[in-house]
Amino acid sequence: MNRPSILFMGTPAFALPSLEALQESPYRVKAVVTPPDRPRGRGMKVTFAPVKKFALRAGLPVLQPPSLKEPGFWRELEALEPDLIVTVAYGKILPPALLEFPPLGAINLHASRLPAYRGAAPINRAIMEGATITGVTVIRMIDRLDAGDIIARVSEPILIDDTAGSLHDRLAQKGSRLLLEAVEALATGSAHFKPQDPAAASYAPPLRREEERINWDLKNWELYNHIRGLSPYPGAYTYYQGGRLKILAATLPVGETGGNGEPGRPGEVVEVAGEMIRVATARGTLQLVQVQPAGRSPMGAGDFSRGYRVEPGARFG
Repeated sequence: MNRPSILFMGTPAFALPSLEALQESPYRVKAVVTPPDRPRGRGMKVTFAPVKKFALRAGLPVLQPPSLKEPGFWRELEALEPDLIVTVAYGKILPPALLEFPPLGAINLHASRLPAYRGAAPINRAIMEGATITGVTVIRMIDRLDAGDIIARVSEPILIDDTAGSLHDRLAQKGSRLLLEAVEALATGSAHFKPQDPAAASYAPPLRREEERINWDLKNWELYNHIRGLSPYPGAYTYYQGGRLKILAATLPVGETGGNGEPGRPGEVVEVAGEMIRVATARGTLQLVQVQPAGRSPMGAGDFSRGYRVEPGARFG
């Protein structure tokens, strides 16, 4: 089986480089499976997920079963007869019968260096927790969350100024290349399967809405990691003058001098100078770089301070 046919399952932008790479490769993508369309955005309009948009442009059949156990989906699957299932950020658990259907089984590209950060939000959680290294991993799928044998894995440093967005883009590209290597290894029979160490496993559960709110009682480096781990989406937020304010970018000050002198209470503005707003935390201060008031476009902290008359002594939160 030199050129296995593939059923691709994915949803968001992270999956696009992988689908594009497979589509341009010698392997045949027979169809794309993605969840049913749903309303999105402020207007709650029904829009297509990124993977579906690409598939339609590429002329690939698109399957959107409400359930992977639905008889109609299985009839289509039997007609397609894929040799391999590839999933990248599909967003749903695959039933055991589906994992066992293709001759080569099913593989998944995950955005971490497994067994670290199993689960739904590995990129966000790694940054939020202050990790300095992550990676991408291709595993053979089993009926336990991200616990299958490792086929291929590569590391990627988390830079000090990385956001979830910038790391997402690098891992998506690196992952697409690693995925092709894994498919080639499976096709040629040269794949090696390395069991994961359960004792080394950690988890990256879905982001909760309450986690988006900034707690100024944390230390400055904890807040820095928290903000960049949620940037650009969904965005960490605080309140100013009763209005909701997203903090999209911040920096850690080189020193803690200037402005009001000693840092004030957590959430208190201690200095406004030029394009910078410096805010006190439980330990040290944080410099706001880019913010977004509710209903407005993102803007620099300097523009915000001038437009909203931010002065030392003002409070966030």
